Formats: sequence, C-alpha cells, structure tokens
Amino acid sequence: MVRDKSFYQTLIRLALPAAVQGFISLLVNQADTVMVSSLGDATLAGVAQANSATAFFTAAISGMVSGSSVLIAQYWGRKDERRIRSIFAMVSMLCMAISVAVFAAIQIWPRWLLGRFTDIPGVLDAGLPYFRLVAVSYLPFALSTALIGMLRSVEVVSVTLYTTAVALLTNVGLNYVLIFGKLGLPAMGVTGAALATVISRCVELCIVWWYLFFKQKKIRFIPADLLRGDGVLWSDYVKYGMPVGLGDIQWALVGVGKAAIIGRLGSTMIAANTITTGLMELGRVFSSSLTIGACVMIGMTVGAKDYKKTREYSNTIQILFVCVGCVMALMVFLLRGPYASLYGNISDEARRLANTLIPIGALTLIGTTYHASCFIGINRGAGDSRFVFIVDLLCGWLVVLPLSALAAFVWRWPLPMVFLCIYIDQCFKWIIAFFRLRGNKWIRNVTRE
Repeated sequence: MVRDKSFYQTLIRLALPAAVQGFISLLVNQADTVMVSSLGDATLAGVAQANSATAFFTAAISGMVSGSSVLIAQYWGRKDERRIRSIFAMVSMLCMAISVAVFAAIQIWPRWLLGRFTDIPGVLDAGLPYFRLVAVSYLPFALSTALIGMLRSVEVVSVTLYTTAVALLTNVGLNYVLIFGKLGLPAMGVTGAALATVISRCVELCIVWWYLFFKQKKIRFIPADLLRGDGVLWSDYVKYGMPVGLGDIQWALVGVGKAAIIGRLGSTMIAANTITTGLMELGRVFSSSLTIGACVMIGMTVGAKDYKKTREYSNTIQILFVCVGCVMALMVFLLRGPYASLYGNISDEARRLANTLIPIGALTLIGTTYHASCFIGINRGAGDSRFVFIVDLLCGWLVVLPLSALAAFVWRWPLPMVFLCIYIDQCFKWIIAFFRLRGNKWIRNVTRE
C-alpha cells in the first residue's frame, strides 16, 4: 500500500467531484423514468428501451473521450500544453460528428431503430415520441461530455459539480411541469420528459463552455483552439486512444444485444430490469469516478517515466477497489426496497421481480468494481487499452450474448437466471485483470518527445 498521503488526497480530489457529477447525472437520466413510471408499465418500458439507445450513444461518446485521456494524462505528466490542446480539438470534433450522424439516423428511421430493442407494439408506440425528441439532446451532450472528460485529465474537476447540479434541477423541475402539465401548461407525458432532457443538456453545455474559456486558468484555451487538430497526434489517437473508444462502442453494442433480449421478455421484465439496473448504476457511480482518478494518476506516472511509482499506485488501487466493491454491493442490497418504491404506478409483479433481481446484481458489483479499476483505471492509464478491448470483445460476443440468448429463448430459464447470464462476465473478468497486472506488459509510454 502507498503510504504517501498525497496519493490518497489526489485520488479523492479527482474522484469526488466526478462521483458527485456521476451521481447527479444518473439522477438526471433516471428522473425521466421515475416520473414516467406513474403512467404505467408500458410507458415506463417504452422510455426505458429508448434510454437503452441513449445508453449506447453515451457509451460511444464516453469511449472516444476516455481514449483521449490515455494521451492527455501522459502529456499532462510532461506539461505539454500544446499537444493537449490539439487532442482537445480532435476529440471534440469527433464527438460532434458522431452525435450529428446518430441524431440524423434517429430522425430518419426512428421506428426501425427503436424496434431493435423491443418488438412489443404497445411498448414501441409509447417510446417513439420520447425517442425522436430526446435525440436532440445528443448534440449538446456530446460536446459537453468531451470537454468535461478532457478537463478531468488535466485535473480540472470542479466544473462537473456546477454543470450536473444545474442540469439536475433543470431536468427535474421541467419534468414536473411538462409531464404533468403544471403552471398552466398542458400535460405532455413522455414528450414533456424528452423536452426537459433537451433543455437541461443545453444548459449544461452553456456552463461548460463558459467555464472552459472564461473561468479555469489551469490550461489556456480560446474557442478557435477547438478547430485545430494535429495529423501526427491523430495517428497516435488511432493507435492508442481508438481501442478505448472502440472497446466502449463494442461493449455498448453488447448492451444493445442485452436490451434486445430483455425487450422480448415482456413489459414486466423490462420494468423490473429498469429498476434493477438503475440502482446498480447508482452503486457503480462512485467506483467509476475512482477509475477516472486512477487513470489520470497512473497516466501521469507513466508519462513521467516513474514506473516504480506506477506499480505502487497500481497495487494500492486494486486493494482499495475490492473494499469499495464490497461496500457498494451491500448498499445496493440494503436499498432495494426503498428504491423500488420510487417507481409509483408499476405492477406488483414487476416490483416483486425487481426485488429478486437486485440481490443478483449486487453480488456481481464486487467483481465489476475490481476489474473496472484495473481495465479502465490502471490498464488504460498505462496505455494498455488494446488488451482491454480484446478481453471485452471476447467476453461480450462469445460468452454473454450467446449464453443469454440460449437461456432466454431456447432453454426458457426463469427470468432471474436469464438476468444472471446477462451479467455472468462480471463474475470472472476480475481474474483476467488480476493476472494481467502481475506482469510488466501493461505499462506503455505513448507520448512523443
């Protein structure tokens, strides 16, 4: 274990704002589903399946940004601001291009795309109005996520508190007014929920933009910098950062496959899964934030070529995350009843099923938290993103999806067993992560002199 107090102080300083941001961001996303649950199982299921598409988009954007953190953190260890500004520009343009393409596809083929997640007519019809309108929020969300994620890599973290707090208040307030028709406005139902999300994301981007160019002083930026790329760094990003993005995208595609399986098991299973995964996400939010801090700290030591410190940090981070995983799993288990009660007008059957699924999900959180600290925090920060990509690729496409599909549609296992199959990789990926970090192949300095 590292005995230097500054290590723990820096880790908490990087992780705590990100944890608050992640927690509030989840509340923003879940405000729609919780409030819409008062409209019944079918409507909740429709919005939940539309949000599965949003989760895929979010993973794609987050993957592109995480790929940049591999380079930025190591260049930050060398204090090379010129190259950091170039990477900011490249990734911002890439994220905006992805968001425009996804938005256009949803406007042209909304029914076909949402139909990939469910074939239940009532659920599909309920989710379509929400799906088309909430896609507008992808545009401001892509740019704000890119800028926030890259600022974290240079240890600028306070902006996350401002943006997400305002976004939460805006989204919840507008949800109440627009969904239920308050303050003299008509009740818009799911359309109101989508409109509230769009407005809150626009507000979030405005705050991030102001903070980046006019408030923070850690790294100098002007708006024109976002239009200046670097051909050499593009090749480095493709080699070292793109595997992170592609890994997150392909894992998001696995998530699409999972959602498609669940979406064909009935509205009760969809509603119960929505409640379960919502609580699991809350359980993961703190550990995910710690991985951000771990990635930056590992990357800085590798960029500075202090490999002894890299290994010391790695060993300590692994121990910390085992403890965090146990605490998060216990928290999710204990909160299962109160959390499920937040979803108002859902059926008793869906509520009972959720109370059965949540303990299964809580158990998998221990393995998830440990391997996330290794793969997302340590391996990626050390430049070992290609290995992480290969592991996720094999586990998702050769284990999780085939086993889940067989359990659901061929063997006809009970719904809790199908749910366990969907998360079965979280029960063994920690073993792969543990043995990878026992050697030296995972440390790769990707900076240029």
